[in-house]
Amino acid sequence: MEISILILSFLILISIRVPVAWALGISSLLTLMVSVDTFPAVTTIAQRLVTGLDSFSILAIPFFILAGHIMNKGGIAERLIAFAKSLVGALPGGLAHVNIVAAMLFGAIAGSAGAAAAAIGGFMSEKMEESGYDKGFGVAVNVTSATTGLIIPPSNIFIIYSVASGGVSIGALFLAGYLPGIITGIFLMIVAYIWARKKGYPTADRSSFKMILSTFLDALPSLFLLIVVIGGIVAGIFTATEASSVAVIYCLVLAMIYKEISIKDIRPILVESSSTIAIVMLLIAVSIAMSWVLSYENIPQAVTQALLSLSDNKIMVIILINIILLIVGIFMDMTPAVLIFTPIFLPVVMELGIDPVHFGIIMVLNLCIGLCTPPVGAVLFIGVGVAKTTIQKVVRPLLPLFLAMILALVLVSIFPELSLWLPSLFGL
Repeated sequence: MEISILILSFLILISIRVPVAWALGISSLLTLMVSVDTFPAVTTIAQRLVTGLDSFSILAIPFFILAGHIMNKGGIAERLIAFAKSLVGALPGGLAHVNIVAAMLFGAIAGSAGAAAAAIGGFMSEKMEESGYDKGFGVAVNVTSATTGLIIPPSNIFIIYSVASGGVSIGALFLAGYLPGIITGIFLMIVAYIWARKKGYPTADRSSFKMILSTFLDALPSLFLLIVVIGGIVAGIFTATEASSVAVIYCLVLAMIYKEISIKDIRPILVESSSTIAIVMLLIAVSIAMSWVLSYENIPQAVTQALLSLSDNKIMVIILINIILLIVGIFMDMTPAVLIFTPIFLPVVMELGIDPVHFGIIMVLNLCIGLCTPPVGAVLFIGVGVAKTTIQKVVRPLLPLFLAMILALVLVSIFPELSLWLPSLFGL
């Protein structure tokens, strides 16, 4: 009965356009009120909202968001685009490949798919259209490639998964994301290559070694942030939270060296970042409250028994979970989805001997697809807004790129070594 109330109340609230955070909180309260009196239920939910954010690991998220906003304004995107163009611009569909590679680099540094879609898309959409590329195709490439930054570390969503899972190593998750993220990017490039050959899109001249070296050196300070953050975490020099504050200082100094940000720009960046942080933290708080309600009502145990009663085959259970998450991703933002469904599905996969780090990569890679799909696909709406076009014009070129992302998901799901090889090298 409790799970029916939870699902129905959430769907009804979403259908009448109640914001997701409020819908999560209200449906959690209604569910708890079935088994607890009204006043204790309200008090408990309020306590869970506060205590849910009382985590040193979660403190990393505001800092990484701030670092991402500084990068977005700090001229880093243009330098990464120039470097990517020197590497892959001469391939068929060169500008599409430039978009993908630049989005992978910028998204990885910023840790945000939305920031990558806005920064890279804002620069590349106009360039691609001027060169004869279909605008819908350009947006589709930008939107799907932007999500790779959530898989390639540092990534806020891995920190959230670590909290939801009860303490899976953030360093291990960061390392585990590299190969799946790169594989996803390569699959997107293959689709872009085929589409470009079919449409006859132009290519750029092949860059000289001198040009590649010049653009690499120009982008090197930005790329070095990855070494500072990930290297520092893996080497045990600082925690993920401390790394996030280091990232903010590094990005601010770098943006000032580039002379893209001055002292007067800091206040608007802080205000814009604060707005994003407030939304994200509210989502995290209500999602953690809902996770507690699920646990209190023994819903994860019921789901575990139900799934294991259908099959005890590891591959079949992973397929079922992936299908459920693909559907969930269409209607729910990634942050609440990870916080709510990790406690539900993690006991199932651990019962079957699946590594929690591997499952974290599967979950994030799966939910990345939902960021590109209406009606909730935040990255899709950012990409469409930046390019000043409509979703209808983007849907057709999106479909083969979706297939590429799903193929990457299948490979990562079947072969855990793709996720676990790098962490094992560092003993994580």
